[in-house]
Amino acid sequence: MSAVGLAAAAAGLWAGIDGTANAAGSVPTPDHTVVVMMENHAYSQVIGSSSAPYINSLKTGGANLTASYAITHPSQPNYFAIFSGSTQGITDDGCYTPGFSSAPNLASELAAAGESWASYNETLPGQGSTTCSSGRYARKHNPWFGFGNVPTSTARTFAQFPADYTTLPKVSFVTPNLCSDMHDCSVPTGDTWLQNNLGAYATWAKTHNSVLIVTFDEDNSLSGNKIPTVLYGQPVKAGSSTSTKYTHYNVLRTIEDMYGTSHAGNAASAADITGIWAS
Repeated sequence: MSAVGLAAAAAGLWAGIDGTANAAGSVPTPDHTVVVMMENHAYSQVIGSSSAPYINSLKTGGANLTASYAITHPSQPNYFAIFSGSTQGITDDGCYTPGFSSAPNLASELAAAGESWASYNETLPGQGSTTCSSGRYARKHNPWFGFGNVPTSTARTFAQFPADYTTLPKVSFVTPNLCSDMHDCSVPTGDTWLQNNLGAYATWAKTHNSVLIVTFDEDNSLSGNKIPTVLYGQPVKAGSSTSTKYTHYNVLRTIEDMYGTSHAGNAASAADITGIWAS
């Protein structure tokens, strides 16, 4: 092994493959990261589709994960997976008891590391509301309410998403409602919602060391759970892609390593997303 290789090994900077953990250092540290979860569409229904021009513009100007997969079906366990590295025993879309788990998760890890966190939930009745459903709002897409170590006050309405993006928390999750996320409404409806509501942030992120991640909870149950996942922002290499197989656990691990937190659940043995960063 070369001296450079020995130094890299000593530093723990391994190039992980399919579930093999690799240490922080291969990922950037964005000033802000915003993750948006859309719903129930396979990779082929969105990527390359004329029905989703905005998401495809993010792909072209950012990075495309061509082998991105959800964990299971139905929706709710996938949200727990990307947030906590585990489905936490959730197997359906039923209304769980708020605060039932004390397991580590992205929000509790960020807090322990001195970093800020919030979720922005479209049509949530009010900040911190743990109601199960209300109109187009569904708590099944908001796993943070399942953890007693995540203050309910960090669950904000989408109306509270700031116009001054410098005031965003270090990491934010955005949950559109059941129409805007493509669950009840069309791909063009969700694509337009993203452009209208997060397009300005994406443009800003391109020049302010920040990242937008757009992913999906699960596919349409017809494509092996292969889902669209695109990343966009200044730290992302424009026009890049990777065919490495990644799941929700890899997304979680990558965000954890961006900010030097501990690793929750299966994220501990997941690889960082690599090969798409500008430097």
